[in-house]
Amino acid sequence: MQAALLRRKDHFMSIISSRNLTMMTDLYQLTMMYGYYKKGMSKNLAVFDLFFRNTNVNSSYAVMAGTESVVEYIKDLHFSEEDLEYLRSLKLFDEGFLDVLRELHFTGELYAMEEGTLVYPYEPLVRVIAPILEAQLIETAMLNLVNHQTLIATKANRVCYAAHGENIMEFGLRRAQGPDAGIYGARAAMIGGCFGTSNVLTGQLYNVPVSGTHAHSWVMSFPTELDAFRAYAEIFPTSCMLLVDTYDTLKSGVPNAITVFRELREKGYEGTGIRLDSGDLAYLSKRAREMLDDAGFPNIKICASGDLDENVINSLHMQGARIDSWGVGTKLITSDDRPALGGVYKMSAEIVNGVVMPKIKISENTFKITNPGIKTVYRIYDRDRMAIADLIALRDEKFDTSKPLTIYHPEYTYKRMTLTDYTMRELLVPIFVNGELVYKCPTMAEITDYAKSEMDSLWEESKRLLNPHVYRVDLSDGLYDLKNKLIREHREIAQHE
Repeated sequence: MQAALLRRKDHFMSIISSRNLTMMTDLYQLTMMYGYYKKGMSKNLAVFDLFFRNTNVNSSYAVMAGTESVVEYIKDLHFSEEDLEYLRSLKLFDEGFLDVLRELHFTGELYAMEEGTLVYPYEPLVRVIAPILEAQLIETAMLNLVNHQTLIATKANRVCYAAHGENIMEFGLRRAQGPDAGIYGARAAMIGGCFGTSNVLTGQLYNVPVSGTHAHSWVMSFPTELDAFRAYAEIFPTSCMLLVDTYDTLKSGVPNAITVFRELREKGYEGTGIRLDSGDLAYLSKRAREMLDDAGFPNIKICASGDLDENVINSLHMQGARIDSWGVGTKLITSDDRPALGGVYKMSAEIVNGVVMPKIKISENTFKITNPGIKTVYRIYDRDRMAIADLIALRDEKFDTSKPLTIYHPEYTYKRMTLTDYTMRELLVPIFVNGELVYKCPTMAEITDYAKSEMDSLWEESKRLLNPHVYRVDLSDGLYDLKNKLIREHREIAQHE
């Protein structure tokens, strides 16, 4: 079994490595790189943070995903001769710059959050320290990979939370915005908590459970619904789940399914379940449950699908729906209520001759003011290993957990909390150091176990679907002081210009 999994992983890696994404960038990355080259700045070290500014209006957190995709992208970062020929045809760049691109690969440092980590606004999800040509080039692709996968993992997490532990199957491939969104979106859904997917390629590549029964077209391909059910049961006697709403759910679908389940039982098999894909799911599931129980099939599961999301599932629970598992497609794979995470990639420092020069972007919109310097993120836990708050700090700051720690709101500093019995965990982990990969990507099973432990450490008040408690994310004293110092300096400069 282990050998088969390794072969599958090798097969997947060959697929990924054969698709070089270096040219998946915006033109302005290349024009800036050319400008740095022409101004003799190519060797300057730059520090960039990838972060997002806000979550869904009714979500207090997001779920990190896309780290493995970033690893594969950075590992294969290079320009082919075909790429260089195309760039030459744009007549924007000289041959010296194209020669630089020919030799370019990632030589810097990259730290990132592990997949499955609960993350919050303004926290660096990825921190890059690299020569500015490299650091600038990777912006677009990394945002693409992390933004999308984190978005879908977060949506899936909310859907799974609404289901109260019942299995959620990701069913969205046919509605995803293209093959990549379908494949990586299904993988992200697993990180978010889904039990499995209908996407066979994702199942093959990532060794996650796949599931599916039949469509209405199967039923319509036979003279009667009962004929269709009998044919399906004959072919799949040990995994027979029947779609019962093609014609009339309660008058024909469920009764015909019961007939077939009885025939299977006479042959020594037990049916698996029925699926409801339309209609009043609360009413139909309750009536179907009664009919199945009365017929002696209390173990037959009821699965529901059809334009579901966390709000619909939550409502059906409140109505007492008798549904055991859920197939969620369009609204999950497209994150229907929020089509983009909105992650950004901002410079936070330059390193010149070993000296760190913090950088800050200032805006009249206070939420767009960036946090300067080389930073990391700590999660603070109480004695029961429940998350209390996150602390964005300068990388070189030291904390002694044997001493009290006061944290406060980054804007409303009168809101303070002093902690005495606590532990801290650094969330950014090394992925590349000096251009070398130092991180071993975990298996999907390891990621999903970790993601579950992350949710278990979060208070219920912060998980609720509507008006969740806002989780505290604070700035360390050192970062707070540095940020305000740079703001004052820039204001003084502006006043004298």
